[in-house]
Amino acid sequence: MIEAMFLPILIYFLSFTGIWIGAGIAIKAIERISRTIRVSQFAISFLLLGFFTSISEFSVGINAVIENDPEIYVGNLIGGSIVIFMLIIPLLAILGRPIRITPEFQGFNLLASLIVVAMPVILAMDGRVSKVDSIISICLFALLMFSVQTKRGVLEKLKHMSQKSSVAVGRELLKVLFGLATVFIASKFVVEQTLFFSELLNVSPFLISLLLIAIGTNIPELAMVARSTLMRSNQVAFGNYVGSAAFNTFFLGLLTLIYGKPVILSNSYLVSLLFLVFGLMLFYYFARTKNSVSKVEGLVLFALYLAFLFTEIMLHKNLLFWY
Repeated sequence: MIEAMFLPILIYFLSFTGIWIGAGIAIKAIERISRTIRVSQFAISFLLLGFFTSISEFSVGINAVIENDPEIYVGNLIGGSIVIFMLIIPLLAILGRPIRITPEFQGFNLLASLIVVAMPVILAMDGRVSKVDSIISICLFALLMFSVQTKRGVLEKLKHMSQKSSVAVGRELLKVLFGLATVFIASKFVVEQTLFFSELLNVSPFLISLLLIAIGTNIPELAMVARSTLMRSNQVAFGNYVGSAAFNTFFLGLLTLIYGKPVILSNSYLVSLLFLVFGLMLFYYFARTKNSVSKVEGLVLFALYLAFLFTEIMLHKNLLFWY
């Protein structure tokens, strides 16, 4: 038994080491890009890291469409947003310095971002996600992307870069891709070994889906918490998280269009939906009052996540373990 567990534990250790190194490479490269083109770390990480760290959710969604089980990607994308705003961002505030809400995320963009993140929840309240719902999600996401990049002029600054700066940015982008590729490959092994241990410990599919899939596909974001805390660069991580949650909405719309039929939600997502809406409202209140999220406010959001887990477990306690 112990010998059989040695290899999975070794793979775990090596995988987390890979995640740690890859996240550090990506963060440092993003910082250098922001200094080169004189755009905030938040804007770059929102647009760039937000996309790349959401690819794991998109991969799960594509497989769910292929397997003709679209509820998996709907639940995963909604669960992913819960993890980001009620677990990962609070951990960043608790472990590091208070999260400062940068100018490009204040005012309209703050509210617009949270509406885009909440859109899948609002659309799924009737128990289905239709083609019209997916088009609405994609259009709102596109408007948000346009607003963020326009406010900071990211595309304009990229167009007017000197040749030397272009080469430097290209080099750093390759480092970002390398760092994220390392994180994603290592994350895959972490998820696989977690599944192995869950089967070994005889844990039910419900608990696996509740604690593993949504968190497992956000391992890159969790890695950013640790690296950003040590490197004191939480604006990179914060921009990544908000961007990643916004891209979840885009991917939900895109995957529903690819699926080609309305997604009927047979399972009860009502508790998850209500917790996410309340969590986003609470985050908006905290972020708007002093344009920051403090350690105490992070603890409140984290407590809400624990309440969410407790509620889901109590509602499904008869499904927790195999018999």
